[in-house]
Amino acid sequence: MIIIGFDPGTRVCGYGIIQSEKQRILAAGCDIIKLNPKLKLSGKLAELSKALSAVLDDYKPDIAVVETIFYGKNIQSSITLAHARGVILQACALSNIRVFEYSPREVKKAVTGNGNGSKSQVRAMIQKIIGLTAPIESEDASDALSVAYTHFNKMKFGKFNLVEEGYAKET
Repeated sequence: MIIIGFDPGTRVCGYGIIQSEKQRILAAGCDIIKLNPKLKLSGKLAELSKALSAVLDDYKPDIAVVETIFYGKNIQSSITLAHARGVILQACALSNIRVFEYSPREVKKAVTGNGNGSKSQVRAMIQKIIGLTAPIESEDASDALSVAYTHFNKMKFGKFNLVEEGYAKET
């Protein structure tokens, strides 16, 4: 099974991939899609859509997992982020990939044991858990890999009907 996780963004969109078999991780990696900062939002979303289609075609994931939006003080940032998230959901839907979502707090808790863990703690822990030898350069990439790992971990521990049991939301 191949699980792809996404950390949405309109400057940088992270993605992380876990390939597993019989509840064991066989391979994992992560990267980013860096968007042209000179483009307007609509141009960035079009660029993101094309890049996502290529990533999904290359890896052919069985499941996609997306981080939900963090509602902070800046509502404009949340709305912009929602646009990127919508492009991710559309790309997955067009590729017939089931999509699940987890909040940033759920992801941090799954990886660090603490729902308030910092981005640097998440990056260090996911690298250790997965056993990656090369350091993860981008927080966006490590966040995306952490999102994928959260879903893998829930599946591994017998939460196979995640939606009906309330452990995940299928989007």
